[in-house]
Amino acid sequence: MRIRLVTMSAVAAGTLAVLTAVPAQAAEYTSALKLKGIQYDAPGRDSNNCTTGNTHQEYVTIKNYSSTKTVNLKGYVVKDAAGHKFTFPANHYLEPGDYVKLRGGHGTDSDAKNVVYRDNCNFVWNNDKDTVFLKKPSGAGADTHAYTKGGSDPDGNGYIKFHS
Repeated sequence: MRIRLVTMSAVAAGTLAVLTAVPAQAAEYTSALKLKGIQYDAPGRDSNNCTTGNTHQEYVTIKNYSSTKTVNLKGYVVKDAAGHKFTFPANHYLEPGDYVKLRGGHGTDSDAKNVVYRDNCNFVWNNDKDTVFLKKPSGAGADTHAYTKGGSDPDGNGYIKFHS
């Protein structure tokens, strides 16, 4: 399993204490969690119909870049420039090197498939330009990236890679 769902509050508290000890201005370089990339423009014609739409094909990939620390996603926030946001509501432990895709639409969160659903069929990411924010439970920034369709996505496939 890549994402472990656990309810050990002592581990969560210890992880949270380590993560919030980092100054906000240095978050980009010291945060274990970073935005790996974004599928900001879902393939096909955009339709936010919950049954037949393609909202689930719009996603943000968050990766734990630490080689030693497991990070609990509970309380982390992903949002856009307009303030649309998703807060991870449950304990999701991301082991070193692992990732999760935060997808639109409805579905079953899956450790095996490394996916969490926003349980909302509306698109969040603008197809022309937007900013993606990853915030720690404390509110401090963990990672932020602005993009434009023309400047950030040279092949025009709707996917942008931020970190390898």
